[in-house]
Amino acid sequence: MIAIGSLLLVLVVSLLLTRMASLALTHTGLSRQAAAFQARSAFTGVGFTTAESEKVVNHPVRRRILLMLMLLGNAGVVTAIATLMMGFLDVREGGSLWLRVGLLSLGLAGLIALSMSQRLDRLLSRIVLWALKRYTSLNVRDYAALLHLAGEFAIGEVYVHEHDWMAERALSELKLSEEGVVVLAVTRGDGTFLGAPKGGTRLHAGDMLVVYGRTGRIQSIDDRRQGSGGELAHVEAVAEEKKEQKREQALDEERSARKSGPAESAEKADSEDES
Repeated sequence: MIAIGSLLLVLVVSLLLTRMASLALTHTGLSRQAAAFQARSAFTGVGFTTAESEKVVNHPVRRRILLMLMLLGNAGVVTAIATLMMGFLDVREGGSLWLRVGLLSLGLAGLIALSMSQRLDRLLSRIVLWALKRYTSLNVRDYAALLHLAGEFAIGEVYVHEHDWMAERALSELKLSEEGVVVLAVTRGDGTFLGAPKGGTRLHAGDMLVVYGRTGRIQSIDDRRQGSGGELAHVEAVAEEKKEQKREQALDEERSARKSGPAESAEKADSEDES
């Protein structure tokens, strides 16, 4: 049973390390998905080569984070395998095989729940921000909090394929803002980066857009293909966005009325006293 407990402890530490490294990479400017991928790749030592890998290698803070992950990952993976073998092959340990499997399953279920904890994310994010400000000269901003990325809004990457709805069209034609989606940047197929692109920017197959908006809307845009189906999806999305804006406006007016209510009541009371 000691070996099973040791294995779970190693997994917990590994999870916390990769989560903190992922958050640290996110605060250096990587997208959340790219940061998580690079952190797990470095910790497990799989050695994927991607465009994001070049961005990491050329950035001193990111390089330092992943170097530490690689060193810790080598020890962590080996330890996890060794303790797993000890837990199931060491006949001197007490307890049946099924009991060990049950304990391991419960521990893994707890780890999955821990990995989905938003409270843990917020705590680790504060720790990471403090460490980056304390030990680096990086100008750190919590963009996830500023843009409310923990809710239904997200920053996503949308790739333009040959038969996509967006292919060979200008941003002004697409009118993505009417769907509540803002295009932050465009990376051309040859690597050319266009920050804050204008309406006249024409999209081609192989381009990649960085967009901000509701997660479901971003996914819908990414899935659209050319033809009447894509145009219909755009019209429906615009109608949904208008409904959402009306709902948000009504909620905002309601909140404003609640705030102004006590002030108006006080003013009314003062005027009655004067009269």
